[in-house]
Amino acid sequence: MSVLRGAAAALNRQGFSPQAAQERAASYTQCAAALDAMHAQANGRVCVWAPGRIEVFGKHTDYAGGRSLLTAVERGFCVVAAPRDDARICVVDPSTGNACESLLDLSASAPDGHWSNYVSTLARRVARNFPEAKTGIDLAFVSDLPPAAGVSSSSALMIGVFSALAAINNLAATPSWRPALGTLPELGGYMGAMENGLSYGALTGDSGVGTLGGSQDQTAILCAERGHVVDFSWMPVQKLGSYRLPESMRFVVASSGVVAAKSAGARAQYNRASLLVRHLVDIWNAATGRGDHSLAAVVRSSDGAADELRTLVSRAGSATFPIAALQRRFEQFLLETYTLIPAAANAFVQQDWLALGDVAARSQQAAEECLENQVPETVALVSDARRHGAVAASAFGAGFGGSVWALVPSADSARFGDAWMAVYRSRFPDAASRATFFVTEAGPPAFTWTDDD
Repeated sequence: MSVLRGAAAALNRQGFSPQAAQERAASYTQCAAALDAMHAQANGRVCVWAPGRIEVFGKHTDYAGGRSLLTAVERGFCVVAAPRDDARICVVDPSTGNACESLLDLSASAPDGHWSNYVSTLARRVARNFPEAKTGIDLAFVSDLPPAAGVSSSSALMIGVFSALAAINNLAATPSWRPALGTLPELGGYMGAMENGLSYGALTGDSGVGTLGGSQDQTAILCAERGHVVDFSWMPVQKLGSYRLPESMRFVVASSGVVAAKSAGARAQYNRASLLVRHLVDIWNAATGRGDHSLAAVVRSSDGAADELRTLVSRAGSATFPIAALQRRFEQFLLETYTLIPAAANAFVQQDWLALGDVAARSQQAAEECLENQVPETVALVSDARRHGAVAASAFGAGFGGSVWALVPSADSARFGDAWMAVYRSRFPDAASRATFFVTEAGPPAFTWTDDD
């Protein structure tokens, strides 16, 4: 079976429309041709689909142990990989000509702030956690995700490369895999730890990519459900529910064109939200003698814990962590996790779009006022989305740029997207020159197949 036919069949099985399947199958053919040009092995090739994701709700909640509503988009990474006779990992994007090379070894390294750092971080972590992995790969990918835009392009890249490497090395059969990674949510937790550098159970940590995030992006990519928004809680990862998105509704995504480069310039700003959470937990544990591992665990520890922490914070400020910043961070976490997300879940179940719009507006307001991670472009995109007919809209991703989702009636999605883009171009022409607008259903998760499937 040709790569084109095999990819189209695999994508159709996962629920892609025939047109979308054929479009992405052409990308897999392009990847296979790139491997042929590299003189990669023809046998044993593996194909991977790794989508981007929308954080519908759950702004900076995952590393605090909170809750998120997530879905995959129908854009992502098309990956084809072939085994090598050595331990090198050679990666190429034939659509741009960009390429990098790493080694399946503890010495793997790459320049900070470059996309190749995600590949080398992965290679180093696999070498540490799975010493049985000795087979390198030649890998080609084509992606239609906007980079550094809040739709998890970096996590999708890592999952695409890891999935290929894991399949070719049969990592699931190794002793290191079975106790820790028996479920997809556990794999999502591990992939999050790979990025932030922390250990995951017995799988020892390594230096990550420099961000102090959780595992929201990775879990969404691996555990999404076609046609649904999925409800997760964190630390540990647990699925709480799944809410159908009706055929009558679509997400329209606008990447603002303001680069949210977590691996480079915006890293310190992004990490500050995480460090504030860590400091809140430290304040609590120091005062109470407890050892709670997350902000959610603090809140769950007793009926009065939230008020008790508020009191502790009111006299625990410092130059690095001012009282007001700690208070804002705590209140945003409480509001998003315990008020807004339960309300949003109910709105999806009831298909009460008016209620969902109100919840999204409150979530966006908290991001602007408490997280303080919005820029004029994302604020304008949200307000303009509602003005042009979206039932709900909110920014998502790391912040300081990134993307905005709008939920609109399917029949109106094309008109809405054009109008939304036009007004954005008139207001922010420079950022709009780098922006991407696209319509998406709730897409399927990452999956892997071979030509024999």
